[in-house]
Amino acid sequence: MADVTLVRYSFEGEKFEIMVKPDPALEYKLGKKKDLSAVLVSDEIYTDSGKGTRPSGDKLFRAFKTEDPTAIAEIIMQKGDLNLTTDQRRKMMEDKKKQIVTYIAKTYVDPKTHLPHPPLRIEQAMKDGRVSVDPQKSVDEQVKDIVEELRSIIALKTESLQLEIIIPAQFASQSYAVLKSVGSLKSEEWQNNGSLKAILEIPAAARPNVIDRLGSITKGSASVEVVQ
Repeated sequence: MADVTLVRYSFEGEKFEIMVKPDPALEYKLGKKKDLSAVLVSDEIYTDSGKGTRPSGDKLFRAFKTEDPTAIAEIIMQKGDLNLTTDQRRKMMEDKKKQIVTYIAKTYVDPKTHLPHPPLRIEQAMKDGRVSVDPQKSVDEQVKDIVEELRSIIALKTESLQLEIIIPAQFASQSYAVLKSVGSLKSEEWQNNGSLKAILEIPAAARPNVIDRLGSITKGSASVEVVQ
């Protein structure tokens, strides 16, 4: 793997580059590393590192409101585009694809069965449709367009449903935290015996996961019914 890669940033047509160490730079971009000094190969700011050309102080101040190289490098790291190595790009592509498949499986259903598509079916549809994934964009930024591409291959629909859930007293407190995390509580009633009765709204595709999680916590004693 190369010992050096670049982070590029553009401002009003002006281009700036810094030289960084590939793996520490990726960890920094992902929020896993905070020490900028461990990322930078040098504190030089370039307009073209290949030619060794550097911007004037005026250009730096106009773009960054400072001429301090460390402060400028920090801005470039935060806002610029990291030139990923081949290995980094492949791994990030795989990780991002898994995240997108998981999101679709949890959010969208087959409108005929009202059940989520298995992840393998979604993966195959992405492969058949030659759907591209941007490793540096978040799931939220690209999943909408990806779903539109997939709809020509598999049927996808977002649906929400409401569940009436009754949790026995001994599991109510622990289950309540799960309910808050997986959906929107439309109502909650704490019974005199300590049990919890709640109406929970969730994406239809999330129903199997919610039932499994509640079943695990309550040892199968929770009551879960779809509200018509």
